[in-house]
Amino acid sequence: MRTTTHKPAAFSSTREKTATVHETIRTTPQQPSNSTSIAKIVLGITLLLLMIVSGCSKAGTNRSEEPSASGGSARPASSPQATTATNTPAPANAAPAVVIATADGERAGTRVEITELKRLSDNTVNLKFSIVNNGPDRFSFSYDYGDPDQGAKDYSTIGGVTLVDGANKKKYFVVRDSENNCVCSRGLKEIPPSSRGNVWAKFPAPPEDVQKISIVIPHFGPIDDAPISR
Repeated sequence: MRTTTHKPAAFSSTREKTATVHETIRTTPQQPSNSTSIAKIVLGITLLLLMIVSGCSKAGTNRSEEPSASGGSARPASSPQATTATNTPAPANAAPAVVIATADGERAGTRVEITELKRLSDNTVNLKFSIVNNGPDRFSFSYDYGDPDQGAKDYSTIGGVTLVDGANKKKYFVVRDSENNCVCSRGLKEIPPSSRGNVWAKFPAPPEDVQKISIVIPHFGPIDDAPISR
């Protein structure tokens, strides 16, 4: 009877193949799945958006107004707005100014209407009058109504108007400030035809017993015995 003997070489070959398979399994790196990669990308984008939003919020906080001492929001001070003088019509029911004296001018169609000659508490007299221009031409002031001794300082003023106390033989000139400018209407504009202009001037007050005085306006007739009110 013959005995068959298994050859160890075949067994060894099988073990070597098995070992090789295990080694291959151990050394072959596992590739990440597609779902894991997408999740990481989404997470990265989310973190980036959060960082951007956070940065914008901080920038907005830095631009906000600081609270003021009173607890409100501090606002920048607004610059004062420049104002422009305008002529506004008087209300329809306004009483017309009382005319206490009048005089015609050298130019045809012109006259003055005295509306106030009032003694004030600062020992001055305030004179107000209107120049009415019903002539065909514009009424200009230029140097015609200023004090000739003052030259250019009295251009377009009524600095040449005076008060004359005939009884005491005294003439009162318009009050002047520290720069020798008249305390009166200055920078006067032309008066168009069919219009009027209102002007004023201050004078030193005459003695208390003087209750009437003459008003001399260049290029208009003299106004005698104009009453001084209080």
